[in-house]
Amino acid sequence: MRIADIPTPALLLDLDRLETNLVQMAERAQHLGVRLRPHIKTHKCIEVASRQRALGAAGITVSTLSEARAFVEAGFTDLTWAFPLIPGRLDEVMDLARRARPAVLIDGPEAVAALSAAGTALRVFLKVDCGYHRAGVDPEGELVLTLARRLTDADHLEFGGILTHAGHSYHCRGHEALLEVARQERDVMLACAARLRTAGIPTPTVSIGSTPTMSVIDDLVGIDEIRPGNYAFHDLSQVVFGAASVAQCALTVLSSVVSSQTGAGRSIVDAGALALSKDSGPTDLGHATMGAVFAHYASSRLEPEIHLTALSQEHGHLNAELPVGRRLRILPNHSCLTAAQFDSYYVLQGERVVDRWRVHRARGG
Repeated sequence: MRIADIPTPALLLDLDRLETNLVQMAERAQHLGVRLRPHIKTHKCIEVASRQRALGAAGITVSTLSEARAFVEAGFTDLTWAFPLIPGRLDEVMDLARRARPAVLIDGPEAVAALSAAGTALRVFLKVDCGYHRAGVDPEGELVLTLARRLTDADHLEFGGILTHAGHSYHCRGHEALLEVARQERDVMLACAARLRTAGIPTPTVSIGSTPTMSVIDDLVGIDEIRPGNYAFHDLSQVVFGAASVAQCALTVLSSVVSSQTGAGRSIVDAGALALSKDSGPTDLGHATMGAVFAHYASSRLEPEIHLTALSQEHGHLNAELPVGRRLRILPNHSCLTAAQFDSYYVLQGERVVDRWRVHRARGG
């Protein structure tokens, strides 16, 4: 099968670009002297994670218990559920703990109380807010000391250390702005770890990392592990941030023009929100875009004037009048959300389909 044979809309994965991205981050982690624990929420794919593990990944990071189960069943036993613990789902965590070595994440006394009552032996990380202000305790407050002590003193719990995510790096533009946030992420966590250790609380692991910050950071002395995820694929947002080039973007959506009215100056493709998600992506491009269109994929050249202006459930709105039947390769705003819309990847080398890989995107129970 070749690209021309693939029914649209379809999720395409460039194997050569993927493998280059994986090697580059593995080498970067080695150079910086840290363990790499990639976040698999980006790809949700056993084959991609297996390649990351073969390149030295120390374990994986997951966002959901559905992801955790799928990867444990595939033989991945060292994992961190990097999402605030949901007390009502502790039974599922305990089931995982019978088959693997999961670590969970807390940032409040309620979660500690639930873990204490459950009596299950688990590794527990304390989430620290390094400036994103989404979740996590204040690194300079009293609660960080209180919770760390409670975890350390609990007979059946293992205090794994502290963990953060510099999500505010996704608002940066350019190398210097990214580097400033990357250094902030590192320095906040090093200071927090020092504060805990000075208080007599052993803190074995300091875990940080997002793709934008890890793409630019120059020194990670004192940091133990990093958890980037998007680096496997990259996307239009990473290009705009300055964290990647178009040539590094491995994930695209193949779409077909299905409607084009003469004189309307617009057309419709069959990739809507259920193919690309409704992540609005970068807002400072001078025009609204729900995804960029490749002018020529092999040379990594995007159309300068043609882009998706809006999405409905199954329809994508283009700002250009293109002929019905024309096939387009779209660079999504956010590859993580785009991958989660599909059941599988068409894995490509050049124009040739070399494999199909499942996306483990189950939700809920």
